[in-house]
Amino acid sequence: MRSINFFPSILNGVTRDSSLSTLTAGFIAMLTGYSSSVVLMIQAGQAAGLTPEQIASWIWALSIGMAICTLALSLRYRMPLVVVWSTPGAALLITSLPGVTYGEAIGAFMVCGLMLLVSGISGTVARLMRWLPTSLAAALLAGILFRIASQMFDGTSEHTALIVLMLASYLLGKRWLARYAVLIALITGTLVAWLAGMLDMPEVTWALTAPVWTTPSWSLGTVISISLPLYIVAMTSQNLPGLAILKTDGYEPDPAPILSLTGIATILLAPFGSHGLNLAAISAAICTGKQSHSNPARRYTAALWCGVFFAVVALFAGNLTALFMALPPVLVISIAALALLGSIANGLAKAMEQPGEREAALIVFLISASGFTLFSIGAAFWALVAGLIAWLILPGHSGGPKGNQ
Repeated sequence: MRSINFFPSILNGVTRDSSLSTLTAGFIAMLTGYSSSVVLMIQAGQAAGLTPEQIASWIWALSIGMAICTLALSLRYRMPLVVVWSTPGAALLITSLPGVTYGEAIGAFMVCGLMLLVSGISGTVARLMRWLPTSLAAALLAGILFRIASQMFDGTSEHTALIVLMLASYLLGKRWLARYAVLIALITGTLVAWLAGMLDMPEVTWALTAPVWTTPSWSLGTVISISLPLYIVAMTSQNLPGLAILKTDGYEPDPAPILSLTGIATILLAPFGSHGLNLAAISAAICTGKQSHSNPARRYTAALWCGVFFAVVALFAGNLTALFMALPPVLVISIAALALLGSIANGLAKAMEQPGEREAALIVFLISASGFTLFSIGAAFWALVAGLIAWLILPGHSGGPKGNQ
């Protein structure tokens, strides 16, 4: 009898905790992830000489893995744990895939998944996150998100009316309907883009995506040239920043099951094209902030909605990819920027909270906001390295890992 009532009780709890604002946050998180980086997936596939069916299968494998992992983790821990593909990894594959067979690439993806699984089992990441000062984690959050949000104003000269009206509608929404400010801005931006003739949607013949199996093969060369770089960028550019963002907003999940599940999912879905699944950073911040829900205990439903939208995309991966690519970039980046304002402000406030840690936190913020890369490793990793060195050298910090608790 208990098992019979189990799933209805979960559904009732999710329905009670969900709201229009969490649904909106989940949709924007999904939209931001796909629209900003799906083009990289297509470029990587074309560079490798893949067929349209194989590219669609690649996006299907990632989407279904993201949906399953996001739904499972968020339901299990009642936290907004969003799992996405490795965007830096997709960019890396544009230059790494030519010259290797697709079967060898698939084998390399599986080895990367195995590395993620080992990282989860070993517990090294969990120990690192417990040691990381809260001020530096918050500065990392603010820096990463600032770089994304500031891109909203890059298109001001060409799309002044769109950006001004979206910003105005957001501010008015915050004044009278705070929970729905982002939704109001999204509706406003979509309407303005439509009236301006910016929404040129292609004709789509809807059909379910058919996964395409590729038998993996392995070589030492592809492990060194693909598996290892994929693992490094996944950990430094996605998993560690994602955990830092969660920590800043008051969520501290055990990294072990997250890394283990994403590693297993990567291994199982690699033969269909999945190059790597990992914890989200930017998409997660859209779901973890106050704009998602005023009650932190209910923000996990934003991640659940995001997972549902991932599943829908998986069903129609080929068709929806074409639609995402047709959306005006300025509309997508503007709504993402507005959705991230609260998280940026919260990150900056927490980063500057301890007077003795402000300079170290500022170093983390500046480096992470710069977006530079060194030795093919992103700014997030170097920001943490430089920030921790400064935190240890400068006087007045809280004295070690226990000082943050």
